[in-house]
Parts: sequence; structure tokens; C-alpha cells
Amino acid sequence: MTPRAAVQQGSTGATPFVHEGIAFGCDYNPEQWDSEVWQEDVLLMREAGVDLVAINIFGWSHLEPRPGEYDFTTLDTVMDLLHENGIRVNLGTGTSSPPPWLTTAHPEILPMAQDGTTRYPGGRQAWCPSSPVFRARALGFVEKVAERYGQHPAVAVWHVSNELGCHNALCYDEDTAAAFRRWLRARYGTIAALNTAWGTSFWSQVYGQWDEIGTPRLTLSSCNPSQVVDFHRFSSDELLDYYRREVEVLRRYSVAPVTTNFMVTAHIRNLDYWTWAPEVDVVANDHYLDHRLADPTTELSFAADLTRALAGGKAWLLMEQSTGAVNWQPHNLAKAPGQMTRNSLAHVARGAEAVCFFQWRASQQGSEKFHSALVPHAGTDSALWREVVDLGATLDRLDEVVGTRVVADVALMFSWESWWAGDGESRPTHAVRYLDQVHAAYAALHQLGITVDIVPPDADLSGYKLVVVPSLYMVTDRQAANLTGYVAAGGHALVTFFSGIVDEDDRVRLGGYPGAFRDLLGISVEEFSPLLPGQTVTLDSGATSSLWTERLRSTGAQVIARYTDGPLPGTPAITRAVHGDGAAWYLATALEAGALRDVMRTAAHGAGVVALGPESDGTVEVVRRASADRSYLFVINHAGQDISVAASGHELISGATVDSTLCVPAGAVRVVREDTAS
Repeated sequence: MTPRAAVQQGSTGATPFVHEGIAFGCDYNPEQWDSEVWQEDVLLMREAGVDLVAINIFGWSHLEPRPGEYDFTTLDTVMDLLHENGIRVNLGTGTSSPPPWLTTAHPEILPMAQDGTTRYPGGRQAWCPSSPVFRARALGFVEKVAERYGQHPAVAVWHVSNELGCHNALCYDEDTAAAFRRWLRARYGTIAALNTAWGTSFWSQVYGQWDEIGTPRLTLSSCNPSQVVDFHRFSSDELLDYYRREVEVLRRYSVAPVTTNFMVTAHIRNLDYWTWAPEVDVVANDHYLDHRLADPTTELSFAADLTRALAGGKAWLLMEQSTGAVNWQPHNLAKAPGQMTRNSLAHVARGAEAVCFFQWRASQQGSEKFHSALVPHAGTDSALWREVVDLGATLDRLDEVVGTRVVADVALMFSWESWWAGDGESRPTHAVRYLDQVHAAYAALHQLGITVDIVPPDADLSGYKLVVVPSLYMVTDRQAANLTGYVAAGGHALVTFFSGIVDEDDRVRLGGYPGAFRDLLGISVEEFSPLLPGQTVTLDSGATSSLWTERLRSTGAQVIARYTDGPLPGTPAITRAVHGDGAAWYLATALEAGALRDVMRTAAHGAGVVALGPESDGTVEVVRRASADRSYLFVINHAGQDISVAASGHELISGATVDSTLCVPAGAVRVVREDTAS
């Protein structure tokens, strides 16, 4: 079939991002190498099939070595060289890290940590998002770059800064305090409204005027939790405002689409990407396997599904991943043979239409010198390079998948605000962490072979058979009504503990937990009863659980299981409330993985959800991408043995015809163009 163009229309007056087939790319840092290496680089890029590279990500000190003095010689040469070789450019604005001359002349731009101490240059992102001096200098530099390259034919997309907020999202200096006060005035209007929202009658915190409010630096006790949540909101908005300012400059010189690389991953939480996504022309994400997690491969799938949600179900770009080990985890594990390919195609299965890596050539010096790359320190006579070339060829065979969308009947609700608030200082137990509960719910569905869409709490839920709501601590009235209306209309929901507890001001909803969902679930909870680390309880279903119990009574829900021991024997632990054709499950405890999977299976079956893949321990992934006229089945086998799944059609990677049964070898991926769309 003829390759199709990947297209996503943006919101800033840009032309769409268009690429023929699936893009294969990387970060390229030619400034780290002598110029004679560049010719070799582009020849190797062509050999591997690399057709999209990100450059000038950290270019500021190279292009403006002294204030107001610009040297574009190197970047001009590299841009032209790439263009001559048919390689398109993801052009960075170069503002991620300021040059040393700027921080020396203006140390006031440096970020301040929560303890009131300054963070210094020598790493990256040594700037405060609210610094007017940094903004003026950075935007002036962006203007020079945009003026120089705004009409360059190699530019496929603009790349604002780099991983915004990775290190400097939360700054606590006086420039930030002034910006925070402006944000609060716009949000609340009056100081009285702010006092009400923050509950400042507690601990004699009532403010009389705006200038009394600062950033939530470290205190001798716990901080005001409402202030902390608002500071997270502000900080996300402040960096988003900075992103918009760079876009405004770019738009004066170019109509090419603009993006920035999100960090939808387990260890970054400071930006609310639900608010960011509408501002980019094409959603892009960086993702690295995190071996601090028990199951990094399943987290990869979750992150890819969440990135697709941010893209509104449309195509998105995997801007960075690793070919092997990273350099910033306590234990930086190499990838097994074939793992890079499986990871890459897992992203494609879940909506990515660009597969890019950090970086092209492994650095010889610097903090990331032991970070893997497409061209390793060992060079091209290496197993890694051969797998890179094979991956490029495989992506070419999958070009026809472009333009299709992932098919899912189940939604999982996710909220950055609940993450911020639910993991606050003062909570019933620090053993319960929001993202852990999200991952647990997702893993249960993943192991059942069920494809999941991630959705915000105010999403349209009408197209889903089942909606899963894990530990959604902070809920607005509108969001609560959204889920209630969905179930009343015949939908099925499964809600887990510590959900619906507070409103958007972190104000407890009175009358019994889980306040926002109490009527929907047909229960009332009088008191939380968290468990100690290592403590477990048993249910009369035979299941075990940990972390959490609560003094719950049914007000209309059917009791599915009760505790047989622990602090609350005989108390309901799992309930199900029926609302016409709809139903709402509640899990009042943290079920162990097998028991959670069993309940999820029952809830999904009752909702009419049919699993696409076989049940597994997460080592088998089956995802369907489809459009009105075609359908593709992705089967990714992370296991050490061959598997078989039902499928019929043409397999794109091997070129084989599949008649009713598809065999996928251990560690392999197969993609079937199905005989008929499903």
C-alpha cells in the first residue's frame, strides 16, 4: 500500500505537521563533534532510515557566545547538509539552558528551591520561569533564530525549549512570588475569596492584602495544602505562558507547526498537560523505561495511552526514548536484544507516528556520556547499530498504519490536580500514593488484554462501556456530575478508595466519604482506617489487601465482599450499586494484584467489554488501530516463549499471510492488516 501522510492540525495558525509515513528520528548534537564527522553522520542516517532530527536544543551558548554577538555558521552548515540529504529538521529554539555569560551578568535569573537556597549553573535549566530578565533575553534570542530559519525548507516543526519544567517548574524566589500574586488576583478577584478558598481561618493565616502572600517555601510545620495546590496550578500555568511567548515570536517568522516535548512519565508530575495539550500543534512526548518501578514495560504503555489522550486520540510524536541504558537512574540497565524494537512499536501501537531517540551519537563527555544512542561508543560494528537499521526498515513497512486510531472501550480517569493534592503533606497515610493506584488499576486492565483510553475527569464518557476511577481524591462538582450522569445513562464505573474526598479548594466534602460519589456508589464511609506497612487483611472472597480500609456501610449498594480480619472485620470492602442499566463498583481497599484483576474482569464482563488480547502477566500486548476502511492488529510479545492469537490478514513485518491464527515468536512484534475492519 502507498504510505500515508501523518497529519495533525494545531491551534496556533500553523500549517499541519505532515510527514510521509512514520518518522524515524533522534536528537542530533553536531556541536559536540568535529565537522568531518557530520558527513559520516548523514550517510549513516540515510542507511538507518533516519528522516527527522532535532537540533539546536541546547544551542544558545554556541549561537550567542557573547551578549548580542551571533554566529550561525555551524548551524547554517548543518541545516543545509541535512536538507540536501532529505532529512527534515525539528528545530529547537535553544532556550532550555542559558549561556554562562547570562547567569554571570544576571544571577537573579537563577531558580530558588523551596528551602530558599539558589540553584546554580553547571547543569541545565538554571533559570526561573518568572524571571523577567530571563524571558527578555530568551525571547530576544528566539527572535534571532526564528528570523534566520523561519523560511528554511528543512524545518518540519519547531521545538520550544526542552522538557519544560523537568528541573525548574517550581521556583520560590521573589519574582515568582510577584507572579503568583498576579495569578491569584486573576483567579479569586478579592482577598476575601482567597481566604475562603484556602481556609486561612486555620492556624491564624488570614491575609489582609495581596502583598502578604508568598510562595510556599519550607515551613516548620506542614504548609497550607490549598496554597500548595494553587502553587502547582500557577507553576504549570506560568511555564505554559512562557511557552506561548516563544510561540508568538516564532509565528512572526514561520507558519511551521510548533511543539515542545512533554514528559508523560512516572517521575515527572509538575505540569498539568491537560491544559497544555490544546496549545501545541502536535503533541510530543519523551519516555524512558524507569527501572525504579516494579513493571516499567506496563508503565510505558500507560504513558503512551496518556500521551494519545493528550493528542485527542490523534497522532503524536515520540520525541525521545533510549536505545538502551539511560544515565540518571540508580541502576541504568541495558536493553535486551529486541527490546528497543518492542518498546518502539508499543508506542506506535498506541498512536505514535514518529519514533525518535535521544540521541544520534553517544557523547564522549558531559553528564550524559553513558546514555545510550543510535550510534553507540562502539560504533556501527555493533549489535545495537544493526538493530537500529532493522528498526528503521520495520517502521517503513508500517507506514500504511498512519492515519488510523486506537480502538478502546474502557476509560481510566486521570488528574494531575488529584496527583498534586492527594500526595500532599497531611494525608491519612503516606503509604498511599496517587500514581501507584493509577498504575495498579491500569496494570489490571493491561493484564486482562483490555485496551484503555486515559481521560480527564470532565471528559465525554458516553462512548465507553466501563470507566475506571482510581483514587481521584480531588473532584469538582461538575466532574462528579459527569461520572454520575454517565452511570445514570447506563454506563459502568469502578471507583477505588480515597476518591471524591475534596473539592477543587482541597475542602473536605462533609456528610460522609466519598463525598462527591457517595450517592452514586450507594455507600457512606464514616472513618478511614489505613493499615501499617506490611499489614494485610483478608476478605471473605479469599482475596487479600493492604494499605487501606475504611468504616463503610451500604446505603443501597450490594455488598460483594467483607473483611474477615484486620481492624474492621465484617465491614464491606467491595460494593456494587445498580442504577437502571448502569452500575458503580467501589473498592474500599488496595486489593493485591490478582484480586484486583479478578474484580476488574467481573466489572468489565458486566459492562460488555471484550478483551482484545489474551490474559497474561503483562508480557503480551494486543492493540487495534483502525479507520473507516482498514484495521491493524499489533501483537507485542515480551515473553520468553512463542504465543498464538486469533487473526487473519497480511502481516506487515514478515510479509506472511495469516489465516485464522497468528504465531508471534518470543520477543517479537507482529502487525496484521486485518481482512475486515473490526
